[in-house]
Amino acid sequence: MQRLYDFIRSHPTGVDVFWAVVLLGFSGLWIGSMPALEPAAGYAAVAVLFSLVVALRRRAPERMLLLAVALGLVQLALDVEPFMADFAMLVVIFTVAAHDGPRWASRLALVGGLCAAPLSQLRWPLEGTVSVPARVFFTVIMAVPFALAWVLGDSLRTRRAYFAQLEEKASRLEREREAQAKVAVAAERARIARELHDVVAHNVSVMVVQADGAAYVMDTSPETAKQALETISTTGRQALAEMRRLLGILRTGEHREAGEYVPQPDVEQIEELVEQVRGAGLTVDLTVEGTPRELPTGVGLTAYRIVQEALTNTRKHGGPDVGASVRLVYFDDGLGLLVEDDGRGAPQEMYEDGGADGRGHGLIGMRERVGMVGGTLDAGPRPGGGFRISALLPLKPAH
Repeated sequence: MQRLYDFIRSHPTGVDVFWAVVLLGFSGLWIGSMPALEPAAGYAAVAVLFSLVVALRRRAPERMLLLAVALGLVQLALDVEPFMADFAMLVVIFTVAAHDGPRWASRLALVGGLCAAPLSQLRWPLEGTVSVPARVFFTVIMAVPFALAWVLGDSLRTRRAYFAQLEEKASRLEREREAQAKVAVAAERARIARELHDVVAHNVSVMVVQADGAAYVMDTSPETAKQALETISTTGRQALAEMRRLLGILRTGEHREAGEYVPQPDVEQIEELVEQVRGAGLTVDLTVEGTPRELPTGVGLTAYRIVQEALTNTRKHGGPDVGASVRLVYFDDGLGLLVEDDGRGAPQEMYEDGGADGRGHGLIGMRERVGMVGGTLDAGPRPGGGFRISALLPLKPAH
């Protein structure tokens, strides 16, 4: 049964031709059983043309409608009374109403169908003595099939349009979901890139400074060189642990390595960060004002990364004998950060427009992080020398 249904749907013109042949056959039998019909040739021609209307109703619905209207007028002019072939009028009215074509054709089909019964009664009135109300009732009854054919066709057209709209909406939503997924992937990649930059830039710079110091005092102070190598080892393990955690986020569908992922750093780890930087030879003062309290995860991570990036830049660009200070201020509705150094500062192109030659990505990452939590950031040289980074992070999400 399903195969038959699929065949009918895939061969609509063939199905219409079949029903046209059936209609022509029954019309021919009716004409043959009425030898007194005049004009017989007119009935035969009308039957053939109405069969053509049924055969081509879906290939050219508007043209077949006009042909059916013309055949109806020919019947009135040549006195060809309605017979079985006129059933094609109902078929073409239904087809035009169901077809998503010009609206004039649908209106013409409705008006023509409603006028067919009155014109037929005026041309071929009922035989015998029939009252006017009876004639009117009969005319209304004969007009009902034409009205029903148009209503069914128009309902089918409306339903198809509704389902097409639903399909288009579903397709649009699917495209929007794909676009949102791509945006989410891009945002996640940017976040991971910032994390990797912070991890690599900070820890590797510490390792480079310690390695240079160890090489400088290797002969004169082996114990100091040993401590520097231990610091390099510890910093390297920390960098590997953080990079393993970040790369673990990227794994999908693969067997993850055993072990627990360490939590994201926050404000509480800033003191450990400062001690680590002090161990690398940089003088850092840490000041905390206000009452420390638990912060939102995003705010805490942003504060930690800002301090980490600022101290890394100080170590990279501050020059020899540079000192830095970190100040945390807890307000009622926000957290203030101030990181300053008294070194020679970064070149101008490092903090304007993201830097030249791909440099300055650390400050770009800072601004992106601060913007994600709805805060503000100010970075630039200090009066009298050095560099300053100031940030204000709100404790409530930005609207």
